[in-house]
Amino acid sequence: MIRPIFFALAIAVCITAQTPPTPDPAKRPLRTPPPTRDPFTPGYVKKTELPDGAVAPINKNGNFLLGPTHNPAPESIAKDDVPKGEIIEFTMESTDSKFYPGIAREPGTFGQPDPNNPGRLLVKSGPKPYTRKVAVYVPKQYKPGTVAPFIVGADGPDRMLFTVLDNLIAQKRVPAQIAISIGNGSGDAQGSQRGLEYDTMSGKYAEFVEAEVLPLVEAKAKVKLTKDPNARATMGGSSGGSAAMIMAWYHPELYRRVLTYSGTYVYQQWPYDEKTPHGAWDFHETLIPNTPRKPLRIWLEISDRDNLITRDAYHDWVLANERMAKVLAEKGYTYQYNFVRNAGHTDRAVKAQTLPQALEWLWHGYKAKTK
Repeated sequence: MIRPIFFALAIAVCITAQTPPTPDPAKRPLRTPPPTRDPFTPGYVKKTELPDGAVAPINKNGNFLLGPTHNPAPESIAKDDVPKGEIIEFTMESTDSKFYPGIAREPGTFGQPDPNNPGRLLVKSGPKPYTRKVAVYVPKQYKPGTVAPFIVGADGPDRMLFTVLDNLIAQKRVPAQIAISIGNGSGDAQGSQRGLEYDTMSGKYAEFVEAEVLPLVEAKAKVKLTKDPNARATMGGSSGGSAAMIMAWYHPELYRRVLTYSGTYVYQQWPYDEKTPHGAWDFHETLIPNTPRKPLRIWLEISDRDNLITRDAYHDWVLANERMAKVLAEKGYTYQYNFVRNAGHTDRAVKAQTLPQALEWLWHGYKAKTK
């Protein structure tokens, strides 16, 4: 028996499935490698250029230029003499979710431009169950029964995050915190479960985490998570990065610290929503400029060889992040923007170099609430 939500989705799929004939995947043209963008391109934000190999200061805001060399930070490497946090892992089934029962794009199909609106994709998608992995990092310094700050990360498990936290917490450079690394529901981009979760411009994903993930974390890891939004952070890369920003933007009463690598602040949203017709591109096009400043602290990174899709004007990842830096500055946000040379999309070497600094900047000035 088809569930009501699946039946409604199936109807919607039939409507949107009136597309041109599905292309043969074998004949699909290869994507052109992204060009290297000049950090000094006219219209880009002005940046403080750092010595090669250096990272931005933890107590400075604004725009910085890094690279071209990317050696791993010492804190990104596991050390034998540092206390190791415990990792608790579990899975979540789509059949148990009231928020995300599961979808997938039909095999062998790709989004096709709408003849009446080339910037909008028509996608064939339908119901599909999934299993989601969740990994919870509990630092050795956590005191059972106490309320802890935490960070929620996308596309988990994120082992590098756990290693960096081991080292930073031991050095007392960030608060002892729980890290909740949540796997996506599979697939990518429009018509997929991951795309639905991460690229949708609404509070739904944050609400899913609050209602269905965090209670399981507390029960299975035997921890208590804070309700203080200043002690809650989000992070992610690519669409996971835009998801981190979306969580805090739509629910600043839940999250106020955001960290993104190669954030997908472009038009990936599906299904179409007239309130945000250009998806996450609307962050820098309309939402941030036209909304009173929210109490958010935001760290962003983009690479000079980051994604560029030329089917429309809304898929240049570098330009999108440059525009984010510009509007965040204009609205008076506390932010740090890092343009990185000699790097690609969600570059692992860049993350190993910068994640310790990013986390320390993100938590800079944090003071736990006292009763």
